Amino acid sequence: MSDYKTPKNRIPYLYITFLIIVLSCWGFYIVSTDSSYVFAKHWAAILTMIFGSFIAGSSPEGSAAIAYPVFTLLLKIAPAVARNFAFAIQSIGMTSATLLILGLKIKVDWNYIKYVTFGGVFGLIFGTYYIVPLISPPLAKLFFVSLWLSFGLILWYENRHPHREVFDKIQNFVKSDMARLIFFGLIGGIISSIFGTGINIFTFCLMTIYYRINEKVAVPSSVIIMTIETILGFFVHGAVIGDFQQEAFEMWLACIPFVAFFAPLGAYVISKLPRKAIATFLYIILIVQFFGAIWVLKPSLPHLGLCLITLLAGLGTFAYLARLKRVVIKE
Repeated sequence: MSDYKTPKNRIPYLYITFLIIVLSCWGFYIVSTDSSYVFAKHWAAILTMIFGSFIAGSSPEGSAAIAYPVFTLLLKIAPAVARNFAFAIQSIGMTSATLLILGLKIKVDWNYIKYVTFGGVFGLIFGTYYIVPLISPPLAKLFFVSLWLSFGLILWYENRHPHREVFDKIQNFVKSDMARLIFFGLIGGIISSIFGTGINIFTFCLMTIYYRINEKVAVPSSVIIMTIETILGFFVHGAVIGDFQQEAFEMWLACIPFVAFFAPLGAYVISKLPRKAIATFLYIILIVQFFGAIWVLKPSLPHLGLCLITLLAGLGTFAYLARLKRVVIKE
């Protein structure tokens, strides 16, 4: 059973140190290269990321879940630029949130983090080289939002039960759990290679529906996972493939100081909220994300059919996970 306790007040030295280093380096670069023009040029990206980074720190959705559709659909930014920017900016925002989580000793499930991350590394690399070139961005986005909406509906249904039992870690962890987490991490890594986010919310589904992990534990755990994934993605595109665009770099410069504050703020706020409030917050994000994508994309009838099929398949899959009723041996 969950015995989650709000963490005592602590000084997050890791986060403060990281913040000082990042802002010092950022400020020196802005001044020495006279790059202050990026704020006026990319004000829309800044506004998007203020909201998006708060969502990234306070939910299993990375900031790319907000940035990707806004950038590609409203601001008409190329999907590859939006994805690379997402990896870059999350390397600041989600790292800040992770260091705050660690500094405040907010409870997480380390088995979840370790094995999902292991699978996610391979999934991200495989997806970057072999899946991304095959994907149509509009279709991918419709699939993305439809699948997560189905998860939100099932989680809402499960949380309707007033005495639903939740846990602070995976109970009776065995090798089959390790394999399951690695597999979900692998698929989640492929999803992240397309959008710049995805492994966090995809594996969060498994944790809350199948393992019945407390959302107050699953959210910060998913933030740490996405932090590791996004740093790897930034490195792959920036240093290995070398396709990090000038536009993505300018937007990154403009948004750094904002996400460095708002992502950890989201992580802090979520640690103070009750579990059901977090779940409700997640439902709202998933619903707005779905209908926002439908409104902006204005999908054709075949594309709406894809949404319906994905939604029904997702409902069936997550309902099945919820009904498996994993046996928990009481200690």
